[in-house]
Order: sequence, then structure tokens, then C-alpha cells
Amino acid sequence: MPGGVGAMHHHRACVPTPARYLFKMPARLSFIGSLLLLLWIPVGLRGAELAEAQQELLSGKYDKGIRIAEEGVKAEGGEEEWPLLLTRALMTVGRYSNALQVITPALDQFPFSIRIRLAAREAALYNNQATRAQELLEEVAQLANRRQWAYRDAPNLVALGRAALLLGTDPKKVLQNTFDRARKADPESREAQLASAELALDKNDFDLASKLVLESLKKFSKDPDFHFALARAYEGSDRRQMLASITEALELNENHIPSHLLLAEHLIDAEEYEEAESKLARVLEINPRHPEAWAYRAVLAHLQNQRAAEEQHRARALADYPQNPSVDHLIGRKLSQKYRFQEGSEYQRRALALDSHFIPAKSQLAQDLLRLGHDEEGWALTEEVHQEDGYDVVAYNLANLKDSLSQFITLTNEHFILRMGKAEAPIYGDRALGLLERAHTNLCQKYGIQLPAPTVVEVYPDQKDFAVRTFGMPGGAGYLGVCFGRVITANSPATQSGRAAAWESVLWHEFCHVVTLQMTLNKMPRWLSEGISVYEELQQNPAWGQAMTPHYREMILGKDLRKISDLSGAFMAPPSGEHLMFAYYESFLAVRFLVEKYGFENLQKLLRDLKLGVPINDAIARNTAELDTVEKDFAQYAKDLARGLGPSLEWEKPAREELTTLDAGGGVTDWVRQHPKNYYALMQKARQAVKARNWSEATEPLEELIRSFPIQTEPGNAYELLSRAYRELKQPVEERRVLTRWVGVDSHAPDAYLRLMELGKLEKDWLVVMENVQRFLAINPLAHQVYSYWGEAAEGVGDPSQAIHAYQILLKLDPPDPAGAHFHLATLLRTKDPSEAKHQVLQALEEAPRFRAAHKMLLELQ
Repeated sequence: MPGGVGAMHHHRACVPTPARYLFKMPARLSFIGSLLLLLWIPVGLRGAELAEAQQELLSGKYDKGIRIAEEGVKAEGGEEEWPLLLTRALMTVGRYSNALQVITPALDQFPFSIRIRLAAREAALYNNQATRAQELLEEVAQLANRRQWAYRDAPNLVALGRAALLLGTDPKKVLQNTFDRARKADPESREAQLASAELALDKNDFDLASKLVLESLKKFSKDPDFHFALARAYEGSDRRQMLASITEALELNENHIPSHLLLAEHLIDAEEYEEAESKLARVLEINPRHPEAWAYRAVLAHLQNQRAAEEQHRARALADYPQNPSVDHLIGRKLSQKYRFQEGSEYQRRALALDSHFIPAKSQLAQDLLRLGHDEEGWALTEEVHQEDGYDVVAYNLANLKDSLSQFITLTNEHFILRMGKAEAPIYGDRALGLLERAHTNLCQKYGIQLPAPTVVEVYPDQKDFAVRTFGMPGGAGYLGVCFGRVITANSPATQSGRAAAWESVLWHEFCHVVTLQMTLNKMPRWLSEGISVYEELQQNPAWGQAMTPHYREMILGKDLRKISDLSGAFMAPPSGEHLMFAYYESFLAVRFLVEKYGFENLQKLLRDLKLGVPINDAIARNTAELDTVEKDFAQYAKDLARGLGPSLEWEKPAREELTTLDAGGGVTDWVRQHPKNYYALMQKARQAVKARNWSEATEPLEELIRSFPIQTEPGNAYELLSRAYRELKQPVEERRVLTRWVGVDSHAPDAYLRLMELGKLEKDWLVVMENVQRFLAINPLAHQVYSYWGEAAEGVGDPSQAIHAYQILLKLDPPDPAGAHFHLATLLRTKDPSEAKHQVLQALEEAPRFRAAHKMLLELQ
């Protein structure tokens, strides 16, 4: 289980007396969870009519199900299931007063039923009878304490668990001692299966939740509630799978309210606000009083700067249950997900004003405060949540992270608070702080903004810690850095594997977010925020950012280019990792297009309009041209750039077999020979020659590719292959020429940088060595061999101070030859600081006692 919460001990099941616990509500709006658990009636107690009513309700035919249930209640068959079923059905469609009228007589009819009392409590809450609801919860606790023997079947165990949660019992104990017991007591119990999954979801234990739901779907494959639960489990990790599960649920019940709401939430995330509103309207057709639907409408109104409508929608959400903290919690949570952390935190405080013990609001407020840079209050609240709810995975993870952060080293200046691991800060902390300061000077001046407070930057040497700080739990392996407005979290270069990214470009990118987010008060769409950051990377260093690739060309000229108004949606549920990267690239192209066609000044005006709350499409129209015109011109602009890639090359993409099938002689195919200027044919011809180690034969197609298409940065590009060919041919001049061109366009080529250092050292071209040392350090400042090159090159150009600095860092990295590094330092220090030089010689001799040159120097220093 994530968060390390799986090792807790089992305890005896119990329901505490209400006097010892304060009233609490579950994480989601309460009637949704109880609806999922109690609409299904135990099989052994269900007649044909009951089964028919249940099926009608489960399939979304609420009116018909209600009519059947009303007849069942009138028949007075002596079963509690009829009033339970009818009450839940009426609650589903928003007939709260009718629900209370149905369930109230059942309290006397079934004086020992805890399930009836929980349903009555729910109905009382949505009839603004909070005191009565608390009384009913206390009755449940009293019955449970007096008559535990009577509530051992699965439905009643689930009811006991739900009551225990409301009374403040440790959720992990509830899961183990009631819900798990219910599942074991009756493996066919729908209620028990769903209760366990719902609790895991509410506590962010998504691994356990998905495991439980997938197992349950083997038995309940036609049940929309399980498909919805699976969608929730995938919400944070796999939006495509989430959408697929929502589709399954809606195919089984086209009126399934929770699925429509989750889909609306997804559309809000994708900035498809009109579509989101249509889903909410669909929910309100089914239940005109649905609090969650009105809360989402308040979110939409806020995002569209309609503050009066926002308050009206919030009031509608609270109309039936004014003390419901879940309404403000939901609004605030969505605003925080839109990076409106200040507004989101204010809504969490409103939720806590209604219920000071509402854990979800406390947890979200803690995260908001940490993302706003209010560390003291945020960490204190995190610990409070963890103490009150030991099962919540996010709170558990953050509490543990605080211990790790206490070991960090903090570097500061006027504009930044930089926190790094204690092993890394001495190595490249000053370099990082210097880079950030240059970014501050450059970007703040360019965008005309003065930041009101220092920016907090945290660089994590452990990817899991980065993920916990950023997302609340492990995951997010594809993220290099994240900006929350005033706070940046980033992965250390030590966490990278495979093709490493330049950490310097990451920090520049993220600090650009700091500027634009604060300039707009976080009121900018994702595509614009990401597009400007990639644009500014390339403005600072043409080798940073992204470049047009053959695949991007294909996507642009195909069907993957989006309208600007739909571009933020490209970041949601992309079909592949490359589609996600293309979303960044297209966003950059859109920004570059706006700047080139309408001027940077109009981009600044657009950002200022966003700060005032002008919707993005209106802001574009005010500062450029009508949106339709802008989108049409942008599409043409992007397609022209794509067609301009390697204009002398042919770009027809052949069938796979035309490239990979060899002819009878083992050479290239006829198709390849017949298309001498085709990009794919040239690459295939070159790769085949390299594979056969025919290095001379490989050079011709590779030289042609570089002439025709000079900006190549993908793995396995022509520069990489051609430099290898010349190295194998022992032609260092040609190899160096190719490598030099390559590193001029690619900031992700550490092997090329190292080879140029090696060639530069051989030729004593120390400036080339120094230049490529700096390029390499921008990717990985933790590689010891680079500091050896740096120290030797600095000595070569007569810069002893820089050489000393390089060797001092080298010794912090556990180099393979520490004696040599100490000796180099002693040599550099012998006239400047003889005492320190002697110290370094002694350390060299400690590492290598027979080091003759060191013995000689020691004698000279005596």
C-alpha cells in the first residue's frame, strides 16, 4: 500500500460513544457515498418487486424505481429495505423533504435498525436539521454499544463502519474491523466491496482502491457504481483509463450522477468550460438541488470572473444543508487545482468555519499553505491532520517528508530561498542560485513585474520526495519541475535516468512560470503558461526548449494540431508521452506566433487583461484579432513551419517493410534506392551501414541529412551517428566538426560534450574543454570526471582560482583518484596558501603513501 500504512496492527471492532468524539463528515458530499452503499438490498431479503426496483434505480430509471418502492412501502411488509430504498431514491433526485417523510415513520417501525437511522440522519441533514441528525448518529452509537451481537451481517457491519467514521474512529481501523470483516463475512456483498473501495479512495489509497474495485468488477461488471469507483482510482494517474471507466458507467446508467460530475470535473481541468456546464446541466435535470453540481457551477463562475454568480451558486449548493463543509471544500479544491491557491485556501477556511474538524478541508488547506510558501502554518496543519487521521496517505507522506526536509541546506539571497540536499548544495548550490538570479533579472525586467516576496525553490535528490511535495504521493515520474506561483519544486539531476534533461533549463522554465503566474494572479490557461516558459527557454539558449522534429511535422500536417482555444485540453489524457510533449511544443508555437505577428507588447497586455479576470479568448481578441482569425492564421503558421523542415528533403513516409526488408544481396531495398532524398530512406541507409560497421558508407547519407535538416536533437540523430562514424574512421577533425555543430543545437547531449572535452584536451584547446564542461554541468553537475577536465583546463588557461574551485568540488564527489586531486590543489595553493597546500599534500599521501611527487612537495613545504 502506498504511504507505508499497510503494516498497522488489527484491533477489536468497536464503535466509540459519541461523548468522546466530535461530529465529522466524510470527504465527499455525504449522500453520494451512502447512495452507492445502500441502494443495493441484501439478496436474501429481496422479493421480486424489491429486485425490480433496485434494478430500475441502478440503471437510472429513477421515476419508475420510486413508483415501485412507494408501493412496497405502502404494502408494509415488515422489511426495512423498502423505506431504505425509497429514501435513497428520493435523495438521489433531490426530493429531500419527501425522503425525510418516508424515513421518519420507519424509525418507530424499526427501533433497532442502525441502517434506518443512518438514512434518516442523511435526510435530516438535507432538510437543515443538523441537531436531529446528530441525535440519530448518537442513537446508532448507543445501539451498537448495547447490541453488537445484532449487527454482524455484512450490511450492518458496513453501517457500523460508516457510523464509526462519522464519529471519528481511525479510518484504518474501520477498514480492517468492519468493512474487511463484512467482505469476508459475505464475499457476494456489494455494499461491503464498495464501502472498502470508497474509503480507500477518500484516503488517497489509490493502489488499494483499484485492486479492490478490479476484483469486485469480476462479480459486478454490470454495476455502474464500481466502474465509477475505478474511474476515481485512475483520476490522478491515468485520465484515459478514467474516461474509459466513466464511459462504461454511463453506458450502464445514462443518468449516473457521480459519473457526470467526474466528467464535468475533468472538463474543467481541460478548460472546456462550456462542455463542463452541459454535464452539470444534465445532473441538475436529474436532481435540481444537487449540492455538488451547484458547487461546480460556483467554480466555473469563479474561473470566468463572475463573482456574483459564484456566490449565488454557492448559496444554492448550501440551501438544503447550510452546515455542509464539503461544498466549500470542493470549490476550494478545484480552485487550488487551477493554481488559485490563495482563493482555494480561503474556501477551505470557510469550510472549517462550518466544521472545524473537517479533515479534508484541513488537509487541503495544509497543502495550499505549503504551495503558497507559508511553511510554518502549513507544516503544523499537516502534522495535525496526520495525528487526527493516520490513514490519509497524503497526510502520512507529507509528515514523513517534513523529516527529510529538515536535513536540507538553505541558500538565500534577496530574491530566492533555495533548499537542497546537504550532499548536493556544496557542489552546485551556488551555480543554481546564480542561474536563478540571472533568470530573475532577465524575466522580471522583460515582463515588467516586481515580485513581492522571495521565490522558494526546493531541489529534491529523491524523486519520491519530489512527488510527495508536489502531488502528495509518489508518482509523477515524467515531471522535472513544478511551479505553484511562488514555490518551485524540482528533481535533482541525480534522479534522472535515460536521456537527461538540462536542470538549468528546467529552473529557467519554472521561474518563468513564477513571473507569468504572479503577473496574472494565476489566472492563465495552461497552454499559455507552458508556451511562454518554453518560449523563454529558447530565448535564453537556442539549444534549450524544443525544436521541430519529423514526428512533430507529421502530427502538425496530420490531425494532431489543435485550435488555440482547445490547446489546454491536449495536456489532459494524451494518447502517449510524445503527444504530451507535442502539447508543450504546440503551446510554444502558439506563443511564438502571437509574438511574431502581434508583438511582445501585446502579449504583455494580454497577460495584464488576464490578471483583471478577462477570459482568455476575449483577451486574445482584445489584443490581437478575432479568435477565429487568430486560430486560422496560427494553423497556417504551424503548417508552414512543418513544411519548411528540411525543404530539400522528401518526407513521404514509406511502409515499414519498404524500409526494413533487405534485398537479395543484403543491401537496401529498391524503394530506398529510388528515393535518394527521402528523410526516412536516408536514415535507414545510414543506420544499416552503421549496423554493418561500414563507416565510410554511412557518412554520405548522414552528411546529406545534416545539410538539409541541421537542427536534429532526437536520440539516434544524424549528428550522433556521423560523429561515431568519423571516430571509428579515426578522423578527429571531421568528428570534432560534427560534434561542434551538434552541441550548438542540442542541450541534451552529454556524451558529445564529454567527447569534445577529450578531443580538446588532446589538442590542448582548453577553451573548448571549458565550454563543454559548462554545457555538461548544465545537465549533470554530479559527475566527477567533468571537474577533472575543468580543473586541468583552468590551469591550462592560467586561471588558478577556477582550477582550485573545480578540484575542491571534485573531492566532494568521491573521485577515483583522490590523491591526484589533493596534489593538484597543493600545487595550485603552494604560493598562495602554503599551509593549506601542506594540508592537501598530507591528504594526498594519506590516500597514496608512496606518491613520490607528493613526498617531494612536502619536503619543499617544510
